[in-house]
Amino acid sequence: MKVLAINSSPRMERGNTALILEPFLEGLREGGADVELFYTRKLETAPCLGCFSCWIKTPGKCVQRDDMEMLLFKMGRSDVLVLATPVYCDGITGPLKNFMDRSIPLALPFFELRQGHCRHPSRVRTGQGKLVLVSSCGFWEMDNFDPLIAHMKAFCRNASLDFAGALLRPHGGGLRPMMEMELPVGDIFEAARDAGRQLAKSGAISPEALKVVSRELMPLETYFQHANQSFQEALDKLAK
Repeated sequence: MKVLAINSSPRMERGNTALILEPFLEGLREGGADVELFYTRKLETAPCLGCFSCWIKTPGKCVQRDDMEMLLFKMGRSDVLVLATPVYCDGITGPLKNFMDRSIPLALPFFELRQGHCRHPSRVRTGQGKLVLVSSCGFWEMDNFDPLIAHMKAFCRNASLDFAGALLRPHGGGLRPMMEMELPVGDIFEAARDAGRQLAKSGAISPEALKVVSRELMPLETYFQHANQSFQEALDKLAK
């Protein structure tokens, strides 16, 4: 199993998203998967020009020569695509949207009906690849992920990918401080690792593992108090 993982957090390995992504990828490797991880912040990927040259003038190739050329090659040959992003303005980060926009060379320009809906045929896939979402959100409630999940499922339908699940961490800003205070959060990381092992060995992730990854860290009011206190202390320090 070949896995291509894209971490679009600008904080890269220091971000809250990476706290869940890294054990998940470790589990995939433990299950025998070949995993490659890229950070969008380290990549040179220009925005899509909307010129459709990749469909008409240079079929299957973007006219822009940047890191997307390498990523498209790997994406077209991966069994699993892992997209990792914090929730930004109710959706994905800009660099991840750019990556998704630039993936259209992997599709053919023609229309076809799949399950009664207009789609583009895949240029590279003969079977059904999988996509997994990994995301962290600063807000407390799980429904803050709803727009993001809807987008990912729509992308899967258009890209001939099977949505294999989402590892979601609400009130993610509380996870690292709890780690530093040595509070009991190890089950979250183990669940993320187990989710990776499951996907590598069986091609699926259990709802139980995903539920643990998303479990409540602290009551809403407690999270409010700690978050607001932290921001106020930072502002007070700046004012001195």
